[in-house]
Amino acid sequence: MTRVSVVVCTYSEERLDYVLGCIESLKKQTLSPKEIILVLDPNEILIAFYKLHIPDDVKIVVSEGYGLSYARNAGVKNAEGEIIAFIDDDAIADKDWLKNLVKNYEDACVLGCGGLVKPLWQNGRPRWFPEELDWIVGCSYKGLPERKTYVRNPIGCNMSFRKEIFEKVGYFKAGIGRLGKNAMAGEEAELSLRILEKIPGSRIVYDPQVVVCHNVSKSRGNVWYLLKRSFYEGLSKALVVNSKSNPSKALSTEDRYLRYLLKVAIPSKLRRIHKFESTCHLIILLISICSVLIGYFVGLSAISKFRERFSLNLK
Repeated sequence: MTRVSVVVCTYSEERLDYVLGCIESLKKQTLSPKEIILVLDPNEILIAFYKLHIPDDVKIVVSEGYGLSYARNAGVKNAEGEIIAFIDDDAIADKDWLKNLVKNYEDACVLGCGGLVKPLWQNGRPRWFPEELDWIVGCSYKGLPERKTYVRNPIGCNMSFRKEIFEKVGYFKAGIGRLGKNAMAGEEAELSLRILEKIPGSRIVYDPQVVVCHNVSKSRGNVWYLLKRSFYEGLSKALVVNSKSNPSKALSTEDRYLRYLLKVAIPSKLRRIHKFESTCHLIILLISICSVLIGYFVGLSAISKFRERFSLNLK
């Protein structure tokens, strides 16, 4: 039987309730994980706090540095399973999450697998927030495939990889992803691209039967967060593109998504422009697209500055 190590990363005592809820959902899996690993930032107060509140059967690991990439790498290095699954600390796994996930690894060519991430809006979905932009809150979005298919990369809240691939292609790049509450992203895409480039015949699967639910706090349901997250998404993509020899391949997912917006989503909303929600959705989509593009071109024009700022080694 394939053994799965589940890695959960957290950085703040304030997230305890989320963490406990996540761990509880992992213990109720129809396919029990080999181990649950909680990775903490190297903060003595944080470590002491979670050691006091976390069940004894959860393995606590301390990261070598601050930020999500460092934390995920620490989880990988301390994992004993053949498959390493990652779930956000504020997410709840469906009871069949691991069972459905492991099925995809029956194909030896599959080196990574991710699934559907459903939003749990704490304050209800804002009427003006279109489903096409659910990626902003770390969830699956309208425009993603509705059936199992091969993809460039999974969503970080619900992803997994064979442990052996980290020994072959390296680990998550520190600096591209999250650090505390910043809005950077992109380490999943960068790692996945490295896997697909360096291991011939490799595949990464998106399976919508592999489900987790992601809590969306009230603080993320506002226009300011949407603008910030969109900008930093563009900036992150610029960093990823500058680390790859084939920029067009690096942006294949974004190209497909943009074509979906221009050919399907936006025309659909224009046909219902007389409705308040459609008008709001159209405006917000256009604002987000512009913010992403601004972030992307800012990143391209100042790549040396950001390389130094985030201590990146992109080449």
